[in-house]
Amino acid sequence: MYSNLWLIPFFPLVGSIFNGLFGKKIKNEAVIGAIATGLMFCSFLVAAQNFFRLLGDTEKIHEVVIASWMSIGQLQVNWEFLLDPLSAVMIMVVTGVGTLIHLYSIGYMHGEEGYYRFFCYMNLFAFSMLMLVLGGNALVMFIGWEGVGLCSYLLIGYYYEKKSASDAAKKAFVVNRIGDFGFLCGLLTLFWTLGSKGVWTLNFVQIAEHGHVLEAGGLVVTVVTLCFFLGATGKSAQIPLYTWLPDAMEGPTPVSALIHAATMVTAGVYMIGRMNGLFAMAPATMMTIAIIGACTAFFAATIGFAQNDIKRVLAYSTVSQLGYMFLAMGVGAFSAGIFHLMTHAFFKACLFLGSGSVIHGLHHAYHHAHLHDDPQDMRNMGGIRKKQPITFITFFVSTLAICGVPLFSGFFSKDEILWWSFGSTRGHWVLWLMGAVAAGMTAFYMFRLVFMTFFGEQKTDPRAKDHIPESPLTITIPLMVLGFLAVVGGYVGVPKILGGINRFEHFLAPVFEHNQHHYEIHAHGAASTEYLMMAISVGIATFGIFMAWTMYVKNPELPAKFTARFAGLYKAVFNKWYIDELYDFVFVNPCKKIGTFLWRGIDVRIVDGVVNGLAWVVKGLGAGLRYTQSGYLYNYAMAMVVGVVVIVGFYIFN
Repeated sequence: MYSNLWLIPFFPLVGSIFNGLFGKKIKNEAVIGAIATGLMFCSFLVAAQNFFRLLGDTEKIHEVVIASWMSIGQLQVNWEFLLDPLSAVMIMVVTGVGTLIHLYSIGYMHGEEGYYRFFCYMNLFAFSMLMLVLGGNALVMFIGWEGVGLCSYLLIGYYYEKKSASDAAKKAFVVNRIGDFGFLCGLLTLFWTLGSKGVWTLNFVQIAEHGHVLEAGGLVVTVVTLCFFLGATGKSAQIPLYTWLPDAMEGPTPVSALIHAATMVTAGVYMIGRMNGLFAMAPATMMTIAIIGACTAFFAATIGFAQNDIKRVLAYSTVSQLGYMFLAMGVGAFSAGIFHLMTHAFFKACLFLGSGSVIHGLHHAYHHAHLHDDPQDMRNMGGIRKKQPITFITFFVSTLAICGVPLFSGFFSKDEILWWSFGSTRGHWVLWLMGAVAAGMTAFYMFRLVFMTFFGEQKTDPRAKDHIPESPLTITIPLMVLGFLAVVGGYVGVPKILGGINRFEHFLAPVFEHNQHHYEIHAHGAASTEYLMMAISVGIATFGIFMAWTMYVKNPELPAKFTARFAGLYKAVFNKWYIDELYDFVFVNPCKKIGTFLWRGIDVRIVDGVVNGLAWVVKGLGAGLRYTQSGYLYNYAMAMVVGVVVIVGFYIFN
């Protein structure tokens, strides 16, 4: 029934191979872009077909074996896919949002020298993420897990001749290897523990069926889930492994949108959702996830206050929003976490692509005026809504969504997370408070971005002011579609408290219901309390918007006065609390010194010294012995005489 499931990752793989092998020879942007985008759209169509087929299917969990992979003793590993409500949602997000980003890239990347290379990597990125979310066992997932890590390295470092871009790519690659080490430790420990109890498997369905053989709350399941969580913190940029994601802005804007909205950073959240049965058995791990998520949501939001690069503000907002998703997972609200993952994909993709539209317009204007100003610095913007009305409208509604304004998609998913963090058996009012305050901070720095970019006096160089165009249709069409989804995407999960039936949670029930019921809401007077919590969170967000309007529209001189009065605090926030410098001091520089010592002290002096010393000895012996091979008869005769004398002398004196 689902036999064509393999086509979903196959189409982007074909696009990647084609453009990788023939794109450089074709040199036709229209053909290259059409192939990459068209194949992504084909993948979306197949994903949609299987999604709607699953909607009407009474059986919600299907394993599709593509081929046998390996058989070792009692272990049989197949190349298999798993289609259930969770993976169905993910393939729709990856292929749907991914197709729009590919279409956007056709216009945005026009004229780039490595145009074919860009689309080759983008298709490969989509293929890897689809392998990750469709994988029916941990090894297939791990292929995709490592694939998205490789593709992030290639795309972040797309401008590889630029040092900052290559450094950012290396940083992302190295930081994610730390997380991947945790993933592998968790996987191997789980495999060996289950095997010792007679269950030799890596299959997710079988792991869920036999997970009860592990002791709930025991040391083994806690260690396994903490190791997996370490892997998730790397991929999904949580404390302490979040530092790579803001630097990933060095890649082209469509790359940022793909990483932040549809692929890599959602992998950690998805992985916890996929293994929710194991995590539900480890209360200590769940609390750790909730605390790390809440702290990340709050901490990243503080950094967003003082950033002036439009993409960097959005990067820290992603780190913060991912914190909400982990908070949800930690308090047992698995469906709410995936719900926010989906709505976030809509509005964050629109925000990044909208920022790219602004950058594209300013770059065009600066190029026309022969200027070299930074097109990403919000201090060079202002008043752009008049120049780019479509970009402004779509960006504005997406900002309302991320701020949790009622009736927009982010409101439904964010408030459900906050309610669970307060009212569930694993929740706590401190977790709720951190999430609610972070929501107000998000509203402030996001509207700071909107007001600095689109409102007020236009601060662009006068020579470029009249040359800022609205972006072409290949850019604005994806913006309009994503802007629409940012508005209506949340209505599939309207909670019962607001008169809905939460279709999204109901759809995901076959995956999460068995474990999620252990974390039920326990607050007294739940309905009235939920209304109160909702009103408070909306009020906090409204206050954040009001403060941004006061400081950047009504009294634009206030930010300068504030930063002058609290210069030390502003400098710390502007420099991202010096976390990168701290990591350099504690980890990076000592590792460099150790590496230098091993190179110069061990490799050069000892290893090379021994090898080179032996070489010099052999060379010296050879140089001396070569005189015995002169080719002259009298030399050989003399050698024989000397030899006879030595032998005779030896016997005489002994």
